[in-house]
Amino acid sequence: MLLAFACLCLMGCAKSETPATTTDTAAAPTGNPAGTQAGNQAATPDKMAMAPAQTAAAPSAPAAGSVKTASGLVYEELRAGTGPSPTASDVVKVNYRGTLTNGTEFDSSYKRNEPAVFPLNRVIPCWTEGVQHMKVGGKARLTCPSAIAYGAAGSPPVIPGGATLIFEIELLGIGPN
Repeated sequence: MLLAFACLCLMGCAKSETPATTTDTAAAPTGNPAGTQAGNQAATPDKMAMAPAQTAAAPSAPAAGSVKTASGLVYEELRAGTGPSPTASDVVKVNYRGTLTNGTEFDSSYKRNEPAVFPLNRVIPCWTEGVQHMKVGGKARLTCPSAIAYGAAGSPPVIPGGATLIFEIELLGIGPN
């Protein structure tokens, strides 16, 4: 569990299994969803402006029924949860799969056979914002534009600069474990 936590929550996963303290997401060396985001102040879902996502015929067009937030996040609920929703300051337990828009998988808790546990305010902004829309027991797809993921620098060698990322996330729990 410690290894999964380190890889998810720390920007230095590929180089070190010890916590990184940088707040510079451009320096992230891995594709894990959790670039350290000290001071990440994502809005709570009830305060976020959400509008139906555009359904243009572009390859990355959002699916019908998804919503696009002011930040550019596209949130699609795949399975409704019945439990509480986390806040940005909560610790969450999730299973997830991260891919590039071409389908290349860069990270997966499923492949590690162990859910990930991390503070929601220590991940990329897309995750901090998107997971707050979920309820425990739910599953969602987040499409994260680079501006709220790893930016123009990306996270070499796995995530190229400017990459839009897609995550399928199951929210298993809220709390320390």
